[in-house]
Amino acid sequence: MEEQELAAGLVDRLRAAFEAAAYTVEGVAARLDGSANNALARNETTLAFQRTAAGDSLDTMIRLFLLQRAVPRDLVEKAFPGDTTELIALGILREAGRHQLAAALDVRPYAEDDRQWWVIADLTPGLDGRREPMRPDYVLGIAPASLSLVRLTVPIKAGKALDIGTGCGIQALHLADRVGQIVATDVNPRALRLTRWTAALNRVELEVRAGSLYEPVAGEQFDLIVSNPPYVIAPPAADARLTYRETGFAGDAVVEQLVRQAPRHLTEGGWCQLLANWTCVRGQDWRERIAGWTGDRSGWAVQREQLDPAEYVELWLRDAGLQGRPEYTSRYDAWLRWLDEQQVEAIGMGWINLHNVAGSMDAEEWPYEIEQPIGPHVLDRFERVEGLPAELTGLHLTMAEDVVQETAGQPGAEDPATIVLRRQRGMRRAEQVDTVLAGFVGACDGELSVGQILDALASLLERDDLHADYLPKIAGLITEGFLHY
Repeated sequence: MEEQELAAGLVDRLRAAFEAAAYTVEGVAARLDGSANNALARNETTLAFQRTAAGDSLDTMIRLFLLQRAVPRDLVEKAFPGDTTELIALGILREAGRHQLAAALDVRPYAEDDRQWWVIADLTPGLDGRREPMRPDYVLGIAPASLSLVRLTVPIKAGKALDIGTGCGIQALHLADRVGQIVATDVNPRALRLTRWTAALNRVELEVRAGSLYEPVAGEQFDLIVSNPPYVIAPPAADARLTYRETGFAGDAVVEQLVRQAPRHLTEGGWCQLLANWTCVRGQDWRERIAGWTGDRSGWAVQREQLDPAEYVELWLRDAGLQGRPEYTSRYDAWLRWLDEQQVEAIGMGWINLHNVAGSMDAEEWPYEIEQPIGPHVLDRFERVEGLPAELTGLHLTMAEDVVQETAGQPGAEDPATIVLRRQRGMRRAEQVDTVLAGFVGACDGELSVGQILDALASLLERDDLHADYLPKIAGLITEGFLHY
């Protein structure tokens, strides 16, 4: 049973059944209305159950896959005529008592922009407060982390792309319309099977391979590598490991190896982008550690959040459904002791971008709100950094359209106490500047060069040459998109 695939005929019939029933994101939203949809987003199914009592095919599909409720067999056979037995044999449905069937897998509609898909994964845990420990080879469905990687990915056309740790295949779906060839890998055979099913159901061509890190693609190069790897930093206890989030690697070594080995698997100018957790080790700067992984390649790491060891352990024990279970306290204690032995004082959570051109790694903390998708702005930032000339004085700059200036100070004061330039787009950065730099930015309309504006300000303010003090600050404003050249 584990080796069975979706036959072409069954794929076509399932698609036709979903489309006929309007089992889509839009169709489900219309059936459940706002309050039931909001409750379901909180993992509460009662309102949605009330809204799906008519017994038509859409109600049946919602109750089976989204609410995880048992449904009378005759209603299931009406929704999937002639295919019930095969769906049971494949492990998509299961017997659930006398004349009742239930979902054994999650088949969920998903939409992005004008694209409509169905994603096959294991059932969503935690509905109506029910939490059971996950099976070790659990295949995670559409999750916030996977969507974060989707929105981080640079919007480039690529001849060949690699999705490492594909899970249910969500990254491959998003790449399909702009990549010629996609290779998806995972160490979990169950994940590979469900990825093949998801691809078949959505008529997406991809090659699926088993193996860890870059082993399945030895000797190959790609224009784009994406990965939402099993980055959770946990004790290497095989009996308690969840494959989708943990490995046998020590600490953050799985992330380190993904980054270190990426250049040899990238074409010149290729991209590697991944979500990551990393250890903040006592006596070491995490920025310097990550910079050491990228060598002479151009990179940008952003720490979106940092947790202390106790917060981190609690987060992932909850994720595994272990709260309230007998083993919770012993697992908590062992995990904390292990992190202390590794000299871990905190864990960083964020993303790493690597562009396979000569350059250096820029690593920073940025826990603030950002624009989504951020991928286009990641691409723009790399282009600005890598294209910035060493000599700035001859550049003719313009201020970005989304920049606003905020001032604060005592009423009637000759000068404001603080001046902040704030971007509304991308990383939505804010830079505190002085009156000279604010005046410089205000004068950037493309007519005068950088050198001419600085010289004019120096003359107006009766100050010596401003170049040495302000050219580095101007370079920073260009890098972060406040100024364009």
